[in-house]
Amino acid sequence: MWRYLSSISLVLGLGFVLFPHHSNNENTPGPEVYSAKYETEQKLSLLQQDVKLTDDLCRSQCSIDYSKMISQIESGESAAKVLRDMKTQHEKMDVLIWSKNKQALDQGIKVGEIPATYKEQASKYLAEAKAAAESGKHYQSPKFGAAQQVFFVQGTPSTDGNSSLIGVIHQDILHHVTDHQMKNLRLEPYPNENRWKVESVDTDTLKDKVVDHPEDNQGTSHYHQNEVVVKFKNDPTEAQLSQIKSEIKTNSMQKLGYTYVFRTEGMEAKALMAYFKKWDVAYVEPHFLYLTNDYYDDQEAADEKDSTDYADSTDSTTSPDETTSIAPNFKPNDNLYSRYQWNLPLIETEQGWQLNRGTKDVVVAVVDTGVDLQHPDLKDKLLPGYNVISGGDQPQDDVGHGTHVTGVIAALVNNNLGVAGISWYNKVLPVKVLDQTGAGSTYSVAQGIIWAADHGAKVMNLSLGNYADSGFLHDAIKYAYDKDVALIAASGNDNTERPGYPAAYPEVFAVAASDSENNKAPFSNYGDYIDVTAPGVSIASTYPNNQYAALSGTSMASPHVTALAALIRSTNPNLKNTEVYQIMRDTAQDIGTPGHDKYFGYGLIDVVKAVQKAEEQPNIGFDWPSRWFRQMNLVSKKYAGVALHK
Repeated sequence: MWRYLSSISLVLGLGFVLFPHHSNNENTPGPEVYSAKYETEQKLSLLQQDVKLTDDLCRSQCSIDYSKMISQIESGESAAKVLRDMKTQHEKMDVLIWSKNKQALDQGIKVGEIPATYKEQASKYLAEAKAAAESGKHYQSPKFGAAQQVFFVQGTPSTDGNSSLIGVIHQDILHHVTDHQMKNLRLEPYPNENRWKVESVDTDTLKDKVVDHPEDNQGTSHYHQNEVVVKFKNDPTEAQLSQIKSEIKTNSMQKLGYTYVFRTEGMEAKALMAYFKKWDVAYVEPHFLYLTNDYYDDQEAADEKDSTDYADSTDSTTSPDETTSIAPNFKPNDNLYSRYQWNLPLIETEQGWQLNRGTKDVVVAVVDTGVDLQHPDLKDKLLPGYNVISGGDQPQDDVGHGTHVTGVIAALVNNNLGVAGISWYNKVLPVKVLDQTGAGSTYSVAQGIIWAADHGAKVMNLSLGNYADSGFLHDAIKYAYDKDVALIAASGNDNTERPGYPAAYPEVFAVAASDSENNKAPFSNYGDYIDVTAPGVSIASTYPNNQYAALSGTSMASPHVTALAALIRSTNPNLKNTEVYQIMRDTAQDIGTPGHDKYFGYGLIDVVKAVQKAEEQPNIGFDWPSRWFRQMNLVSKKYAGVALHK
């Protein structure tokens, strides 16, 4: 399955550098695109590009922060207070020094300390930064250090030319992105941590499978070694449950709806599955793990409100009112937008904003690793969410994946900060179902989906997956679908035609990834179940601890489509989830073989055309005959694809 897990696990990814097309036919991937050698080379190249772009994002944001500090100091604020406040808000700024010209650095106003191990290297670059700034030049040193202890030195002259701001910036984000993308793009084995069966297994047979290379991940999964998921045809009595617990020596039992998860002391999954055959069960299956279609690593407390609809919650943002018009040639002033966010103009987002920029009444659930609840580019867009992993804690992101996904959807727009999201006003409901390793069980993912559906979500992003067709997960998907939630999912990052779940379920809208030249991303899964394509290569977005990063993966493509679904429902709240799906298919830019194809689905999403169609066809549901047949045809295609690979 998604290589890391033999269970249902989610992976996220993003990137920036684009790959050349390797096919004789434009926009039609050739056989060499899918070779193991090509796939591995391109994934490694993409990882390097994502790290390079993240370094660039960090340096650009730090330059902006330095300019803000200088402006505050020159306007009369206390230099010591300005530096302290910045270090508190951005802990990665290890050292900040405000120094007058011709003044020794150790005599300036200073906060923070240089790490002893790297003091000699830092001192050399600090001296260079001081000299450059005093001559009126902006300075940034090369990176120095190793692993998580990587730094660079920056120097910026004051506008009056009499002083300079110099400091040491900690770039452990580069290590996190590398680690994240190695897992997200399936370039290394998934960590064991003694919580699940670490050996990869064939999803269909559960036979152990050796995974030595990235291409071996296709069709493999991971699962909890001593657990099974059981759905009885008739709910067992207390006496029957007691008998089961005694016979299999149960450690714990959980129940969600009509489905049970049994954990034992010594019996493994295969033996447990054999045991339950004597009971009247609808299904018994391993407790699979799901991974992000990406990876990284935090946590806080969930304000649980049973059966509360958060759609009516209010929050203020820095953006104009929802009804305020914007200029025809509008460009957001977010300071990383113009240089790094190639993806939004490509899908006609700016033109789409002229028609609709979202509404707080259409809530978007991000079922993932949580979100950085204090990120300045996100916090005003977040509703009280839920942490399935720990129950009482808030859904604080301890990986980075969920924060990145959320930024693509909802980073504050036109606030002179960081990146711009696609939606200006839709609120986000963060649901943490994946732990600090980027993995979550079938139970946790299903519970998160059901919770979000019960708490006001109208659109749901699922940038996670596995190759195991889990009845338990499918039940949760059908529950949310029947509540009219539009479910959007990433197809996976193994460059395989094997259907991944939940993306391949007929109730779910499946998303593949493309690059800035509308080529298939080299990692993107494909097949007849793909609905549309969205940008997924080197996507710049929010990251924990007030940072920004570039990642690549179908996890990054999926939130583009999720945000579009939110804009469609904001434009026309009467549309059903199936009608939202159909609008996105009908308005996609056909970039592959004419018509629906297995690499791009119906094509690249088009924000302006989709919003226009939603606006122009408020009674789209009355065209039921043709739409019913088209929907049934798509469902049959998805099921055919699943059956073909079983």
